[in-house]
Amino acid sequence: MRAICSFCLIVLFLLGWSGNAAAGELSEHLANFPQWEKLTSVQSASGDLAYQEWMAGTWKVTSTLVDLVAPLAPDVMTPGFESNRQQLNKPVSFIVRFIKQPPPVKVGLKFIPQINNKSPILVADRAFNSLNLAKAYLGDQAVLSVKVDPDSPNRQITFLRGERQLVSIVTARATETISNNQFITAEVFQQLFKGGTLPYFNSVESTTAYHKLPTNNPKIDADQVTAVYLSPQDPDYFQAGSRPVALYRYRLEFFPVELPPPAEQ
Repeated sequence: MRAICSFCLIVLFLLGWSGNAAAGELSEHLANFPQWEKLTSVQSASGDLAYQEWMAGTWKVTSTLVDLVAPLAPDVMTPGFESNRQQLNKPVSFIVRFIKQPPPVKVGLKFIPQINNKSPILVADRAFNSLNLAKAYLGDQAVLSVKVDPDSPNRQITFLRGERQLVSIVTARATETISNNQFITAEVFQQLFKGGTLPYFNSVESTTAYHKLPTNNPKIDADQVTAVYLSPQDPDYFQAGSRPVALYRYRLEFFPVELPPPAEQ
């Protein structure tokens, strides 16, 4: 369960269209760490999260936990918080990729396809990315597969050995564009871990600021804060209210991966 909690904390940035946040709210959100208030400008998640064009391709991501705070300690703590201190300043690496997604084909009267003039958007390859992330945190033998709901990119299940499952559902999002080289995303999701003695629920809010760098080593870095909130099923829910019970800050570094040329036929 401790390893599962660590894996859950950064899975969000791999899920993936977003509403625009109120001007500056996401920037202010990050600047105020660890004084954290629940986001108010997020909108219901629909469709997929569109990333900036400079994130296209395959990347080796190095994620490092650089700070963690339990705002309501010692009265209210989340499972695994203290053990997660062992992850401080210990980088974890995995491969991810971002791909172009063609616009959906509209169907007109009498089921006649109509041309969609919208350009393709850049999205995360969710199943590929989440599988690599899970294996990096839990080990190759612990993870069986990742399945994304074919009807919604915002729902996925990670299947683990021992008939365990982690169900992740993105419920709300917002984005904020700072410049051509910087943008921020915020996502809220519900997660359910099934397979233990009792199912475990919680709500997570993750805010990530991506920054394109002038170098290739790394080419992109990101500052990510993940806030954990109790679900209504938790006995301490009313005591915690709308306040987070755990905050985790990560540094993400993206290094471009050169893919080998295709084999000759």
